[in-house]
Amino acid sequence: MRKQLPLISNTDRQTDRQTDRQTDRQTDRQTDRQTDRQTDRQTDRQTDRQTDRQTDRQTDRQPDRQTDRQTDRQTDRQTDRQTDRQTDRQTDRQTDRQTDRQTDR
Repeated sequence: MRKQLPLISNTDRQTDRQTDRQTDRQTDRQTDRQTDRQTDRQTDRQTDRQTDRQTDRQTDRQPDRQTDRQTDRQTDRQTDRQTDRQTDRQTDRQTDRQTDRQTDR
């Protein structure tokens, strides 16, 4: 013998459909919210990382620039001194030669 399935009335079917729709909507809303939250979190993380990187770069650049400037100044001074010394020596030699020549005359 077969088991007989209980008869479902039209009203029951409608109620079931409505319940199913409501459940589907609720599930959809929850899923949407979760997806939105995840997306927001991810976006926030990425933005935070970018901001951190930029800040780090800027922070690193400032001291580097200062150090570079100082080093450049020192190097320039040293080069200037050397050039001045060499020029002075050459000038002195020339002057000495001229003086010697004039004296010899």
